[in-house]
Amino acid sequence: MGLAVKEQTTQIASFTGKLLRNRFGKGPESVHVSIGKRGVAIHIRNFISPVEEFLLAKEEEQALRHTRELLMKSLMPELAAFLKSELTLDTQEMYYDWGFHNASGMIVGLFDSHQDKAEVYKGQKSVHDHVIEVSGKVQKEPVNIDSWWLNSKTLIVVREGILIVLEKELLDLGYENVLRTTKRKMEKRFLDQDAKFTTVLDKKLSDLYVDWDFNRDRSVIAYTFE
Repeated sequence: MGLAVKEQTTQIASFTGKLLRNRFGKGPESVHVSIGKRGVAIHIRNFISPVEEFLLAKEEEQALRHTRELLMKSLMPELAAFLKSELTLDTQEMYYDWGFHNASGMIVGLFDSHQDKAEVYKGQKSVHDHVIEVSGKVQKEPVNIDSWWLNSKTLIVVREGILIVLEKELLDLGYENVLRTTKRKMEKRFLDQDAKFTTVLDKKLSDLYVDWDFNRDRSVIAYTFE
């Protein structure tokens, strides 16, 4: 990694930590940033505020998810603006997800270049077959799918064309948050099951994150490995 990239990752980690601290009243334990040709990933660990811990203790996960969704939506444009103005990293699309079971999170920003076909890697077909199968169970098989390694421990999968008519109707009626929350729980459960591609990749799955851009009918899955 060149010095310029190291400086960029340090600046992004610092800015993200401060941004989260300002919005939530408490910052994360660590922020790890990876920058690649197609995008940037910000992995956040041990991040949960006292109010959120209280909501979890009271089994109010739905309220917790809704509150964090609102705060993250307001935070994303500020982060994207910083990446572009300070570091000339133009993220056309921003995605995020949280794992409340371990207080971790992932923010993924995609550059325009992500639409270029990624290079084939060992086990790519197994990854795609699994994601296509899960997509078909939960909604429908994607029109397009691509994936690439952002670093040795982070695999990014992009799907396009997965929304069904019912979901589009729910979005038109203003049920975006309900749809997003429901899809997260369902998809993550299925994506985590029978993920046999980990054997082909010769890696142990650590966590996974998934989010959608409903306007573009696009979804990003970020797999992290030990």
